[in-house]
Amino acid sequence: MILAGFAAGIAAMVVSFIYLPSNEDKPAPVNSNQAAGITPPVSKEKPAVATIQLDEKKNYGNKYADGLLPVGDGKYSTSKAKTGEIYACDQYAKSFKSDAPGAGTRGPWFTNNNTQYDITKKAMVAGNVSWQPSMSNKISGNSRVISTNDLPEHHTGTFPVDPSDPAYAYDRNPNRISTHDLTYTLSASPNYSNPQCVGGEVGVMLSGVALFSAFDAGGRDAGAWEVQDDCSGHPQKEGEYHYHTLSSCINDASVKTVIGFAFDGFPITGPKVADNNFLTTGDLDECHGITSNVMLDGKETRTYHYVMTQDFPYSVSCYRSKPAQPPHPN
Repeated sequence: MILAGFAAGIAAMVVSFIYLPSNEDKPAPVNSNQAAGITPPVSKEKPAVATIQLDEKKNYGNKYADGLLPVGDGKYSTSKAKTGEIYACDQYAKSFKSDAPGAGTRGPWFTNNNTQYDITKKAMVAGNVSWQPSMSNKISGNSRVISTNDLPEHHTGTFPVDPSDPAYAYDRNPNRISTHDLTYTLSASPNYSNPQCVGGEVGVMLSGVALFSAFDAGGRDAGAWEVQDDCSGHPQKEGEYHYHTLSSCINDASVKTVIGFAFDGFPITGPKVADNNFLTTGDLDECHGITSNVMLDGKETRTYHYVMTQDFPYSVSCYRSKPAQPPHPN
C-alpha cells in the first residue's frame, strides 16, 4: 500500500538563490521537449523570488491523518506552473493515453464520488523479496554523480503480480524487477529560477530507485490508481523499479533529511516537521518546494528543496533549475 505504512508511521513518527554544496511504459524523458530538440516552455513571469520559507515553530497539522487523499487525475498544465498541478512538457502530456497499460479498474478505496481515495483501504502487491542494491552519491567538480543498479535497499513485493494475489483484480502488472546500471549526473549547485516543465521521470531516490511523476501512463493519479507493493514501488516494462509517491519504507521522512534529488540538482526531503506536524501541498510553492535548513552532504545547509508529501502531486511538479536528462535502462 503506497502510504498506509507511511501514514501509520506518520501518526506515530529552501528557496535561496545560492545552493551550497507498473505496467506503464517508460515515461517521457525528464524534459521531453528538450529531448526532441525543442526549447521547453519557461514560465513567462518576472524572475522568480523565493518567498516560501519553512517556519519550524508553526503547527502545519496532520491534514491527512484519516488516510483520505485527494485524487489528482488530469491535474496538469502545459502552459503554467500552479500549486497542486503538474507543469507537464507538451510531449509528455501528449503521451497520455486512455488505453495505456496500468491499473485496469478503479479500486474500492475510491470514495466521495471518486474525488478522494482512502489509503488505509488500498490494495497492495504481496511479497517480501530481498535484493542486493548498489548505490553511490558523490560530488565531482560541479556535478553530483549518483550511480545505482536500480535495486532498492528495502524489500519489494512479488512481480509479476500473481493471479492469486488480491491486487491482481485491480492491477495485473506483468513486469519483472531487474537490475539496471544507471548513472545520474546532476548539477551540484543548481541556480533557482522560474519554473520549467517536467516529463514522466523527475528524480532519483537515495534508496537506490527512480522517482517518477505523479501520473500513470494515462495521465491518472498513479498514487490513487496503480497498485504498488507495501514500499510504494513497482516496475515498469523495462523492469525499472520506481516510486510515484513517498515510500513507506523510507524510515526518516523529516523535512531536514535529504532522501533524493530532482534532475535539476535540488534535493528532495520528507514532509515531517515534528510529531503530528507535516507539510502538505498547500504549504509549498508551485513546484512542490520550500526553503529551509537541511542536512546536505553532512552539513546543515539552507537551500531550496522539494518535499515529498502524502497528497498529490506528491513530489516534483516542475523544476526550479535546468534539469539533466535521465539515464535509460537497457
